[in-house]
Amino acid sequence: MRTISENRCFGGVQGVYAHASEATGCEMTFGLFLPKEAEEQPVPVLWYLSGLTCTHENAMVKAGAQRWAAEAGIALVFPDTSPRGEGVADDAAYDLGQGAGFYVNATEEPWSKHYRMWDYIAEDLPRTLFSAFPLAPEAQAITGHSMGGHGALTLAMGLPGRFRSVSAFAPIANPTASDWGRKQLTAYLGADESKWAAHDSTLQLKRRGFDGPILIDQGSSDQFIDLLKPEALAEAIASTRQNATFRMQKGYDHSYFFVSTFMESHIAFHADHLLA
Repeated sequence: MRTISENRCFGGVQGVYAHASEATGCEMTFGLFLPKEAEEQPVPVLWYLSGLTCTHENAMVKAGAQRWAAEAGIALVFPDTSPRGEGVADDAAYDLGQGAGFYVNATEEPWSKHYRMWDYIAEDLPRTLFSAFPLAPEAQAITGHSMGGHGALTLAMGLPGRFRSVSAFAPIANPTASDWGRKQLTAYLGADESKWAAHDSTLQLKRRGFDGPILIDQGSSDQFIDLLKPEALAEAIASTRQNATFRMQKGYDHSYFFVSTFMESHIAFHADHLLA
C-alpha cells in the first residue's frame, strides 16, 4: 500500500491510499477518514459507496461527511467504483465499464478479468484496511448513493452479520426492472436473469431482509427517479415489515447537494448502532 495524501481534517486525518488488489487484478485507490480517537484505539467504520461516474474522491470532497464522523468518533471509507488502468475493459457509455462497476463479480467477457467489485468491497479492501489501520471490524455500517446505494443495500443483505446498519441516498432500488440495471447486469453477469437477483435490493429484501435497521432518503424531484424505482423498495419494506425508515424528501434532486443535506442524519443513524 502507498500513501497518496494525508490531510488534517476536523481533528483527524483524511487520507488517500492505493494498493494492489487481488480481487480486481489492478491498483485500486480509496479514501479513509480517521477521527482523532483512532490515535488511541480502534474505531467503528462507516463505508460509503459512490455512484455512477464517481471515484473515491466525489463523496470524500462533496458530501461533508467528515465533520459529522469526527463528532461521532467513527471512520469513513470511500472506495472507488470500479477497476481502472491500462488493460482494464471500458465502454464509451457513462453507465458501463470504468466508473460503473455496480458492485458485482462479472462473469462475462471482457469484464470478468477485473470487474470483481463485490469481492473487492466484501473481502479484499477490508483485509487491507483492518491490517493497516486502527479500525474495529466488529463495528461496521454501510451507506451509499445511487449505484452505491444499490451496492450498500445488496452487500448488507448478502453478508449477514457484517454490518450493524445500512442506509442509502436515492439507491437504484430495483435494477432487474430498470434500464439502470438490466443493461449492466446483462453485460456483467449474462442473460440468465436468475443470476441477477442477488444484486437487486428489492428482491433481496423480500427474500431475506436485513437483520438490522435501514434508512433510505429519496428526493421527490430526482431527475432519475423513474430509473431508481424507489416505490418498489418502499413496497418491499412495507410487505415484509422490515425495520426501516423510508423518507421522500420534497424538492430534492439526485445531486450531492441532496446527499450533503441529509448526511448528518445518516451518520447519526449509524453512530447510534455502531457505538451502542
